[in-house]
Amino acid sequence: MTTTDQNEPQRLSKRMAQLNLCSRREADGYIEQGWVKVNGVTAVLGQKVIDSDRIDLDRQAHRQQAERVTILLNKPVGYVSAQPEKGYRAAIELITAANHWPEDKSRIQFHTAHTRHLAPAGRLDIDSVGLLVLTQDGRIAKQLIGENSSIEKEYLVRVSGKLSDNGLALLNHGLTLDGEKLRPAKVSWQNQDQLRFILKQGKKRQIRRMCELVGLRVTGLKRVRMGKIKLGGLPPGQWRYLSIQEQF
Repeated sequence: MTTTDQNEPQRLSKRMAQLNLCSRREADGYIEQGWVKVNGVTAVLGQKVIDSDRIDLDRQAHRQQAERVTILLNKPVGYVSAQPEKGYRAAIELITAANHWPEDKSRIQFHTAHTRHLAPAGRLDIDSVGLLVLTQDGRIAKQLIGENSSIEKEYLVRVSGKLSDNGLALLNHGLTLDGEKLRPAKVSWQNQDQLRFILKQGKKRQIRRMCELVGLRVTGLKRVRMGKIKLGGLPPGQWRYLSIQEQF
């Protein structure tokens, strides 16, 4: 197994993403604006750095990051997480003043600018419901769905069918999807027809496909938690802001 030489140059934008300063795309934008310095010198697009180089973000970049919002939506059935498709509406269409949860304690005032550049950080299928995170902040997206993310995602899953003898053990660890062994999960029975899944990854339709491999069919799926953030009492179709005090 080879390790990366700490002195091996890499693109500045990639290094900034590694340091969780911003996403790679955001980094390029900040560099273009002249808001990034390397060892005290204003950076240029395409510049390469080594790990020991000091990278500083201008106050304007920090100010812009502070203005970005993250929204928590209780997605109902029939909405797609990202772009609208096949006649179905996109979840972002629910982010309106009328659907803003009256019990939102963030004290952030809704503005239409908050709906621009919102992207889902972890999708839900069209027939799944529950906590959907939409964010303008590349750092939060990377934290939730980045390749090395260790954030737990918790689901309540209604199932039908007959579970194979070793099915529960396989759901916890031992299944393979798309030729790749899945990371260990925490799966347990909640009641006669409902399972609780806690995952640290999110392959396409992962839970439904996992269940099919052990003789079960998913009839309902609800995401109730991402990291430390719970769906709580947020009603279906309504949304709230992630407050400054909250962290995933």
